[in-house]
Amino acid sequence: MFKTITATYDSETTLTNVVDDLINDGLPREKVFSDIKLLQIKVMVPEVSESGINEILKRHGPITIG
Repeated sequence: MFKTITATYDSETTLTNVVDDLINDGLPREKVFSDIKLLQIKVMVPEVSESGINEILKRHGPITIG
């Protein structure tokens, strides 16, 4: 089963860095969606990978994550 995790950040630079980290960690690009206007990232991950993805997202100091 897949789950979508959404994280909001405070800058476009941070958003870009998070996307790069997720992809460099092996997450397929088609599972990562970024919205520059809302400064949000949405990641579709299997539930078994959720904790690792949350760790990467939290490293960058999100405003919200859920």
